[in-house]
Amino acid sequence: MLPAVDAHHHLWDLAANSYPWLTPGAGPPPFANFESLCRDYLVADFRADHARQAIVKSVHVQAEHDEADPVRETAWLQSVADSATSGGFPHAIVAFADLSEHGVEKVLDGHAAHRNLRGIRQMLNFDPRPAANASGSPLAKKKNLLADPIFLSQFALLRRYDLSFDLQIFPWQAADAAKLVAAHPDTQFIVNHTLMPFDRSESGLALWSEGLATLARLPNVAIKISGLGMSATGWNGDESRRLVARTLEIFGPDRCLFGSNFPVDRMMIDYDTPWQVFREAIAGYSDAEQRALLCGNAERLYRI
Repeated sequence: MLPAVDAHHHLWDLAANSYPWLTPGAGPPPFANFESLCRDYLVADFRADHARQAIVKSVHVQAEHDEADPVRETAWLQSVADSATSGGFPHAIVAFADLSEHGVEKVLDGHAAHRNLRGIRQMLNFDPRPAANASGSPLAKKKNLLADPIFLSQFALLRRYDLSFDLQIFPWQAADAAKLVAAHPDTQFIVNHTLMPFDRSESGLALWSEGLATLARLPNVAIKISGLGMSATGWNGDESRRLVARTLEIFGPDRCLFGSNFPVDRMMIDYDTPWQVFREAIAGYSDAEQRALLCGNAERLYRI
């Protein structure tokens, strides 16, 4: 089995840190089986889950820690990575910073004090329908940051700190996101969760495919194939194979990487099955391309 990098996962210690969304009973559950998610997921749990997949490195993506103190999550993750028992996991940290808030440089300075910091993710998911934003989901955002003047003006700070940006949007936001990407050609953008094809109808997939093509035209965009179980119908192997194949077709083997999205995707599927789907999907590529898709692209993009 070729070695791999898990390019998108989370860890959390609910006693050491604050994750407001991981509180059962605080509102309507954002996902089915939500309460199963509301318990510690530590590096030992992650290493046990990935033990059969030859995972040699990983990228931790911010887990919606309390936004009032995002540096606390980064400091904790660095202490985990530095622990003798962690195996070095996680090797890269993608942290949260609110680029729409004045004074965000203080937060970026705090993150930058930790050597595994590589990027920022601020979820940009926006659904203009009032009912969508009234839900209890952590994806419910009441502001369209892609049209926010403060966010747009401060985005250039990422380049000053030599940080990439994990781009999490819905497919219908691709055109607006492409404007942001084009305005920052020296910043690496990495699309999260396969551009979130929640709508698996033919019309939904057509919109998703169009969004992929829009973003793929920009050379500073890569994409993480992850979150394949996140849909109204849950995990479907045939659908997942179709999504993987289409993403690979549009972005090519030099700009795709794979992430488990664990433990969130544990609500839909085990750790090994999506990896197996991905490994089978890339079996027809050359050995060098497979190694890039599994390991090299993530190592290059996240500098690990």
